[in-house]
Amino acid sequence: MIRLFPAVLALCFFAGTAVADSTVTRHFDDNGAALVNPMMGWRLNFYSNMLSNYGSTLAFSDTLDDFPGLSCIYMRLPWVYIEAEEGVFDWSVVDAPAQRWIDKGLQVAFRFCCSESWLRYATPQWVKDAGAKGYDFVPGQGIVEDGVFWEPDYNDPIFLDKLEKFVKAAAARYDGNPHVAFVDVGSFGVWGEGHTDASTRILYPADVVKKHIDLYARHFKKTLLAANDDFSFQGDTILPYAFEKGLTLCDDSILVQPPPNSYYSAALAQPFWPVRPVILEHQHYDTSKSWGAWHPDIFLRAIEEYHAAYMCIHWFPREFLEQERELIDRVNLRLGYRLQVREVQWQPEAHLHERISFRSSWANAGVAPCYPHGWVAYTLKDAQGGIAAVFADEHFDMFDLPVGAAGSAVIKETQSSHSFAPNMPPGKYDLFISAGLRDGTPVIALPLEKEDGHRRYFVGTMTVLEAKTGAPAEE
Repeated sequence: MIRLFPAVLALCFFAGTAVADSTVTRHFDDNGAALVNPMMGWRLNFYSNMLSNYGSTLAFSDTLDDFPGLSCIYMRLPWVYIEAEEGVFDWSVVDAPAQRWIDKGLQVAFRFCCSESWLRYATPQWVKDAGAKGYDFVPGQGIVEDGVFWEPDYNDPIFLDKLEKFVKAAAARYDGNPHVAFVDVGSFGVWGEGHTDASTRILYPADVVKKHIDLYARHFKKTLLAANDDFSFQGDTILPYAFEKGLTLCDDSILVQPPPNSYYSAALAQPFWPVRPVILEHQHYDTSKSWGAWHPDIFLRAIEEYHAAYMCIHWFPREFLEQERELIDRVNLRLGYRLQVREVQWQPEAHLHERISFRSSWANAGVAPCYPHGWVAYTLKDAQGGIAAVFADEHFDMFDLPVGAAGSAVIKETQSSHSFAPNMPPGKYDLFISAGLRDGTPVIALPLEKEDGHRRYFVGTMTVLEAKTGAPAEE
């Protein structure tokens, strides 16, 4: 809903700005839409270790365009699927599904695992044959001679050397790639989860896990890396170390057990969320329900307490959407950041020699900061939709909007004044507002109506008049 108020006479925005003859103030309400924005949203577990989980049921043409808030496609796979033969990398298993969503403007994310409880050699067998030490195990029993599965010794120098070459190859493809949201440090622990509880049950020194963090950090210098909360099982110093190295936190284990043990690591997320997006994964949906662990209100509470930016779809997505649509809609109002324009004030008429002024007020209704940062821009378009003027306000970064409890977002104002370009023609223009880069490029979707298809939102009109004869340009 938009509410338009009449002109406010003789308003001076701030010192040094010319007093406007009149202004128009327009108030806006959040339209409740699901938003797809950078560094937040629903994450589909397209591959959840096994190739059959969970995107394989989708037609090649089905990119879940109707799933509200889906922003990221996650592929968690054993290393062996990429490098079955040493030095021969076959990325086809991820390239095809990735391109389906990249074509739609979404991002992808990855975890490459070295130990599985369903596949003997998640780490390729050629690594073992090269002399890397490891252990046979049986899930639930630990190390068992001639056990059906094999897990590497995570501190073995041959294993680490081969792993580093693989990570280096992955970084050559993905580090700094704008289509990649994040990459997990997934080389330690069964399923890449940072623990050995379901594999060998070996407790490693903290320094071993830090070696894996360092290995990834040497090669991924631009793309966000994620550390699993279960790294803490190997020592209390690991997650602070990961934070100092620039990693964020992921937690794969909410709603695995019934209440009161629905999740454990919200406290660990507190240093991370103010600066980096925290990633949550719930237990396989059907399993969580069958174990009595699935509780929508606890699901929402976890998002609040972790200040989560990403939440996974850990099941066949069409079934999940059909069964949990109400929950999905509720999540979309809080997950990540949600920038709300509350009010815009501008001059409906201005002469070319005058400086024009804008004021807008904003709130963040989400649980997390606006991690990509964002600045306000006001755009004038002519009757044909052509961009005639862009006025970027660099006074306020959306990242600085406070995060509050549901329904209590703090409102902040930003004010700016601008000159028309020397070649600006007079005329009547449509005024749009947006949030994005410092140069006025829109990036962030807003919960407003009347979007122009490029994340600019119609506010009203402005008439630009000829400069008054003999009038000096205002400073």
